[in-house]
Amino acid sequence: MIIVSDETKMEPRQDDLCGGLEFKSTADIEVPTRLIDQVIGQEHAVEVIKKAASQRRHVMMIGTPGTGKSMLAKAMAELLPKEELQDVLIYHNPEDSNNPKVRVVPAGKGKQIVNAHKMEAQKNAQLRNLIIVVAMLAILGFAWFYLPRETFMWAIIAVLLLLLILRYVTPKETIITPKLLVSNQGKTTAPFVDATGAHAGALLGDVRHDPFQSGGLETPSHDRVEAGAIHKAHKGVLFIDEINTLRMESQQHLLTAVQEGKFAITGQSERSSGAMVKTDAVPCDFIMVLAGNLDAMEGMHPALRSRIKGYGYELFMTDSMEDTMENRRKVVRFVAQEVMRDGKIPHFDHSAVEEIMRESMRRAGRKGHLTLKLRDLGGLVRVSGDIARSEGAALTTADHVLKAKRISRSVEQQLTDNYLDRRKDYRLFQAAGEEVGRVNGLAVMGGDAGVVLPIVAEVTPAMSKSEGHVYATGKLQEIAKEAVQNVSAIIKKFTGQDITGMDVHIQFVGTYEGVEGDSASVSIATAVISAISQIPVDQSVAMTGSLSVRGDVLPIGGVTYKIEAAALAGISTVLIPKSNLGDVLIEDMYKDRVKIIPVTNISEVLEHALTGKKKESFIDKIRNFSVDKMGIGIFDKALPH
Repeated sequence: MIIVSDETKMEPRQDDLCGGLEFKSTADIEVPTRLIDQVIGQEHAVEVIKKAASQRRHVMMIGTPGTGKSMLAKAMAELLPKEELQDVLIYHNPEDSNNPKVRVVPAGKGKQIVNAHKMEAQKNAQLRNLIIVVAMLAILGFAWFYLPRETFMWAIIAVLLLLLILRYVTPKETIITPKLLVSNQGKTTAPFVDATGAHAGALLGDVRHDPFQSGGLETPSHDRVEAGAIHKAHKGVLFIDEINTLRMESQQHLLTAVQEGKFAITGQSERSSGAMVKTDAVPCDFIMVLAGNLDAMEGMHPALRSRIKGYGYELFMTDSMEDTMENRRKVVRFVAQEVMRDGKIPHFDHSAVEEIMRESMRRAGRKGHLTLKLRDLGGLVRVSGDIARSEGAALTTADHVLKAKRISRSVEQQLTDNYLDRRKDYRLFQAAGEEVGRVNGLAVMGGDAGVVLPIVAEVTPAMSKSEGHVYATGKLQEIAKEAVQNVSAIIKKFTGQDITGMDVHIQFVGTYEGVEGDSASVSIATAVISAISQIPVDQSVAMTGSLSVRGDVLPIGGVTYKIEAAALAGISTVLIPKSNLGDVLIEDMYKDRVKIIPVTNISEVLEHALTGKKKESFIDKIRNFSVDKMGIGIFDKALPH
C-alpha cells in the first residue's frame, strides 16, 4: 500500500497494464463527448480552464510540447455560451471613403443583411440595364428611319459614348453593399482561432493594396478590409502558442486589443494604399490563451504578462502522471480517443493497448510514472493503426505496435543510428579492450535517442609557470562547462596528487552537434583520473551520471535510451546512478545484451571502470586517503572495505 495526498490507492500490478479494465478492443471503451472531459492527466489545468471560461479570464499555459495546451484551449471554446455570438459588417462611408463604418449584429443576421443589399443592388442594376437597352434601341431606330445611311455609323458611335458615360455616372452596387467581415452563422460553439505564428496583418487585420487607386476602376476601401485573428475570435478564444515569437510591436497591439475589447483595422504595409484606410474600432472581445515553453516567458511583453497575472491564470503543464490503476485506465481511454479521432484506423485489441502502456512508462523517463506527452504517444497509435490497416487486419495488435515502434523512430533516433555506424567504421569508440584516459560516456539527443559519447583525457606539463589549467573541447555549452569545472575540483582534492603543475586536456570525440548538460561529469572524472594515474579503463564499460563536488553520483535524464544505445554499440556493461535504477525500462531485445550496475559515488565508478595491475594499489591509496581541510573523508566512507 502507498499513501498519496491522504488517499489510499492500490499499487498497480505489472501484469494488469490496462488498470483492471475488461475489453476486447477499444471499441468497447466509452469516450466522453465533451473535449474538456477527454483531457488526460491535467486535472488542475482542467479545473482552471472551467473557472476561466465561466469568468472570462485569460490563461497562460507553460510546459513541454504535446501535453495538451491547444486541446485545453479548444475545450475552453466549447464551454463558452454560443448565444452571445455576433456578426460584424463593414460599410462604405460616403463622407470619408478611407474611414469605413462598422456595424455589429446578432450571429446569422449579417448574411441576411448582405443578401438583402445584393438583391436590392441587383434590382437596380436590372432596371438600369433595361433603361439603357431601351434608350439604345430608340436611338438606333430613330437613326435608321430618319437619318441618312452615311450618318448611321455616327449614331452607333453616339450610342457607345452614351454607354461609356452611363458607366461612370451610374452608382455602383459595390459601394452600397456592405461586406460581412466576421460571420458566426451556423456555429454551434464559440469561435476558436489559432493565431500561432501569425504575422501582424493576419493577427490584427489588414487592408489589401489597390493597384487601381483612381479613374473609376478602384475597389471601394471597405471591400478591401480583412479581419484579423483577434476579430474572428470575438466572443470566443484566441490561442497563440510560442508567444515569444510575436514581435514586440504586435504584442503591444495585442495588449491594446485585450484592454479595449475593440481594435481598428488599418493597412500593415506603409507603402500600400491600404495604409490610408482606417476603420472604426472593430469588436474583439475574446479570451486570450497563450502557450509556450519555459523560455516563452522571457520573450513576452512585460505588460502583457502582467495583464494575465492580474486578470487571469498561469498554468504549468506536467509531462507525466503517477502510475496508478486509475491513470492506466485513462491511458486506455486515450488510445480509444485517438482511434475515434482519426477515424481511419482499426480499433486496438487488449495486447496492443498493453504495448502502448509499456511505451507510456518508458517515455515518462521516471519510475512510477506515465508520460503525458500524448501527442507523441498518439503518433505511435496512428502509425500502429496504419500498419494494421495496410495488412487488412480487423484489429490493431501488439505486433503492429512493435512494428510501428521500429518504423516511427524520431529524426534524432535515426541520426544517432547513423552516427553509431559511422563511429564504428572509423573506430571513434571502442567496445572491448582497455585504454588509458579514454571512457565511453553516454548522452541523449532530442529527448528519446541515446548515443555513445567517447571522452578522451590527456595530462601534460603546465604551460603556465603559475598553475595548470583544464581545457575542454567539443562544442561544450554552459552546463557542460560547469560540469568540467566541478570535476576539476574533485580531481584536485581527491587524487592525492598535486596537479598544479599539470594541464588537463579533455576532448569530447565527434560531438559535432555539441554537448549540453552535466550527465557526462562522471565520465569526465574517470577519464582524467585514468590519465593522471596511468591506469587503463575497461572499454567494454560505458557510464552516465552527474557528479557533485563531493563525489556523489547524482541522477540524470534519459537513462533508458542511453542504456539501449550502449547495447546497440556492443558495450556489455553500463554504470548508472543508483537513484535512476527505477527509471530503467529497456526493450526486451536489449535485456540479455547489457549488464546494468548502479553506483552511488565516484569510488564505485572507479572500482568497476578501471582495470590493469595498478588498479588495486590505486584503490587502496584512495581508501587510505585521509581527509580534506574540512575533515570529511569522502573516499574513506564511500569505498567498501
